[in-house]
Amino acid sequence: MKRILFIDRDGVILQEPPDNFQVDSLAKTSFVPGVITALSRIAAELDYLKVMVTNQDGLGTPSYPQADFYPYEDLMLRTLAGEGFVFDEICIDRSFPQDNLPTRKPGTGMLTKYFDKEKFDLAHSFVIGDRITDMQLAKNLGCRGIHFRNPLHPFDSAGHPELKDTIAFETGDWNAIHDFLKRGIRCVVHDRNTNETKIHIELNADGSGRADIHTGIGFFDHMLEQIARHGKIDLAITTQGDLHIDEHHTIEDTGIALGEAFAGALADKRGMERYGFALPMDDAEARVLIDFGGRPWIVWNAEFKREKIGEMPSEMFFHFFKSFSDGARCNLNISCSGDNEHHKIEAIFKAFARAIRMAIRKDPMSDHLPSTKGML
Repeated sequence: MKRILFIDRDGVILQEPPDNFQVDSLAKTSFVPGVITALSRIAAELDYLKVMVTNQDGLGTPSYPQADFYPYEDLMLRTLAGEGFVFDEICIDRSFPQDNLPTRKPGTGMLTKYFDKEKFDLAHSFVIGDRITDMQLAKNLGCRGIHFRNPLHPFDSAGHPELKDTIAFETGDWNAIHDFLKRGIRCVVHDRNTNETKIHIELNADGSGRADIHTGIGFFDHMLEQIARHGKIDLAITTQGDLHIDEHHTIEDTGIALGEAFAGALADKRGMERYGFALPMDDAEARVLIDFGGRPWIVWNAEFKREKIGEMPSEMFFHFFKSFSDGARCNLNISCSGDNEHHKIEAIFKAFARAIRMAIRKDPMSDHLPSTKGML
């Protein structure tokens, strides 16, 4: 799935003239400081679709002839293209505010194709804009907002509690936006709710090993803590499952949700190692190989003689890793041998954590994509 940057134009890319808010002459055509360099770096370093979304009141009418718009629009696009930044799509609404058309921001009428969950990852996409309507658009799309502060259109986000969970970042500095996107894409807040379970996950792939796990199954919590500690990721999981029936949905759905969270956090795989690891523990030896290559598959060679370890059914170990593989779209090859059942599964989880740690490590000096296909 592709992530998207929906970017406003006036006041965000081009300076917005305070007289009539229209860039309708060469004298009025100037770029926001830092935007050209930042967008060039974003295009080179990050894997987003880039969509411009702009309201241009009455474009094509006598109040705003096309001849007063497109020469300067084209100049902007040529300038950005010369620095390596090209929009994948340009969406222009020409209506007036009083028309109340669904295509006008914050309406999503121009962007309905991006609701295809098989192709686009809106939850990990951003709207970058300077007006409250841009942040409302982000909420309506189900993505996050980056509020570019513009003194021409001031608004205090604290006065809009309905946007608290939408606005991810606020700044008037394009370099800060680049750094936020570069740094923040490996931090994910993910929710998965069904009739059987409600799961909330907070994941920082570049963390320090902190864990806050609450699934209602003590031994499962202990195993998930191994992923955080030995994978050096920060992981918070809260699962409310139908444990009054049995443990199946709680364990399986947590695996799916955790995999989905990793898929979001690792959406940009450039500079990432991709592969990794084996770990012995006392009388048990576990081998876990992982490939975050975009395709789910699991090979499982581990047998458990006890029906339960702690209060966790041993038959659910495979289901957890299979669910993770499906959610994360990764290959897993897991094998284990040994005599102590507790040691065996703990060795698997620790090896799994170490495999993740190795595979997600990023070389900050490299934008190399670990695939000859050119995509993952």
